[in-house]
Amino acid sequence: MIAGWRLLALRWAVLIGALGALEAACRFGAIDRLVLLPPTEMLASAVRLVASGKAVPDLLATGRIMAVAIVASLLLGTAGGIALHALPRLKRALAPLLSSYYSVPVFVLYPVLILIFGLNDLPLIIIGALFAVIIMAQNTMNGLDRIPLALDKTARMLRLSAWQRVFHVMLPAAFPYLIVGAKLAVAYCFIGVIAGEFILSTIGMGHAIAFAYNDFDNPAMYGLMTLVVVIATTINLSLHAWEHRVRRRREGA
Repeated sequence: MIAGWRLLALRWAVLIGALGALEAACRFGAIDRLVLLPPTEMLASAVRLVASGKAVPDLLATGRIMAVAIVASLLLGTAGGIALHALPRLKRALAPLLSSYYSVPVFVLYPVLILIFGLNDLPLIIIGALFAVIIMAQNTMNGLDRIPLALDKTARMLRLSAWQRVFHVMLPAAFPYLIVGAKLAVAYCFIGVIAGEFILSTIGMGHAIAFAYNDFDNPAMYGLMTLVVVIATTINLSLHAWEHRVRRRREGA
């Protein structure tokens, strides 16, 4: 426990030190303010954008898309991981494709999706889900592959049905791996949705950042980027804390 607190303190010290060094470099001219703003000004700009309401419509639009994309990727990824775990021959056949999935430029599908579904939320939801679904499926398979054989034998001795084994034995046993998959899926969804909004979207945080960049509005651009980083980091840290709580409970049990 003490070692954990020391590691956490070290992480915060490194982060604060890096931000302090960046602040000093921007304030004293080592980095041109036309290139990069001091972190304190980025944070102040983010607060102003939220307080004035300018960023709220874009935040809500991106949040709505993100929520649907994350839920879809978690459900589809978990279901796909369970199916591939139950079909080892299919898993072996698809293993090379799954391992090389992220070398495929998924964003090239975005204009095609717009032609098919129109300029609405659905293409961005699909892009975000496509970015995250495989990493969730892989972590689900990793968790299921590491379940002790004794648990599966016990479930069969109790004559549990296939669905009962999945929901009462397999998924609870693989839960720490599912949380890891969820953390990565959230991060990948953010990348997919924000990058997709950069391309052809008419609303959202990615669109607002791209508009501020083209308008040479550095305070707005860095303020919006700060909002994205803060939101993504908060969600990731919450899932990370949940993961550690689950692991401690299992170790205590």
